[in-house]
Amino acid sequence: MIRKMYLAVIALGVLSVSCSNDDDDATPQVETSELTLNLTGLEALGDDFVYEGWVIVDGAPVSTGRFSDVNFPQTFQVLSTQLAAATTFVLSIEPTVDPDPAPAETKVLAGDFSGTSASVNSNLVADFSTVAGTFILATPTDMDDTNEESGVWFLDNASGTAVTGLNLPELSDGWKYEGWAVINGTPISTGTFTDASMADDNAATSSFKGDAGNGPGYPGEDYLQNAPAGFTFPTDLRGTTIVVSVEPSPDNSAAPFTLKPLAQMVATDAAVHTSITMGAGPVQSLMGTVNR
Repeated sequence: MIRKMYLAVIALGVLSVSCSNDDDDATPQVETSELTLNLTGLEALGDDFVYEGWVIVDGAPVSTGRFSDVNFPQTFQVLSTQLAAATTFVLSIEPTVDPDPAPAETKVLAGDFSGTSASVNSNLVADFSTVAGTFILATPTDMDDTNEESGVWFLDNASGTAVTGLNLPELSDGWKYEGWAVINGTPISTGTFTDASMADDNAATSSFKGDAGNGPGYPGEDYLQNAPAGFTFPTDLRGTTIVVSVEPSPDNSAAPFTLKPLAQMVATDAAVHTSITMGAGPVQSLMGTVNR
């Protein structure tokens, strides 16, 4: 009787091992496929942000991976079933330490798949094909009329009355415009804004402006005091380049972002208080291809 019970215990043990082995053999294998990005025009972000790719599957975003290196092509492994079902690719800018698993509002590229590839561009930020701009040299924030070439204001006074100087499209969520004066090769911000018909975000707090007021109700800056190291204010903006860029918001980089829809070199003999027309900037659109 004892011997029969002992054999029964051994048999149950063998059966248990056999079942366990069968379960291991039945574990499904996760299959992945390559997603290759070949993008042009992207520039490195500040230390606190990275790019992240997404594919849209059944209307929901699925991450394809993060990167900070902007040399392409780059390849990422994505679940084969998800990649095959994806309809769209989107590239966003995300915090390096990011508690939110969803894409940020700052989306820079997107495009729909057609077969195995997608052509992506930055039109979801805005279409800059019809932008135009005008600015004047003036320093309205002090009481000194001998340094008028040290300020730039994005307004048009050709008619004798100041009006909005920038014709810019409304940006998608997660982006702002920013003006710059490139002085001796270094871009120095005039401030960020979303509406060119209103003062920019630092109109009342700029450390560069004079002490007599905030200036007109348009984006701009007077470079009159508290110059950065290596510079002297007041300065002379004639011979410099004035730029309007599109910046991620929030933005931790002191340099202009890749998208620069408007730019203009100021003539060395430019007159102050006189409208100066801007031309197309060096980068109005980003693009690339994504292959699966």
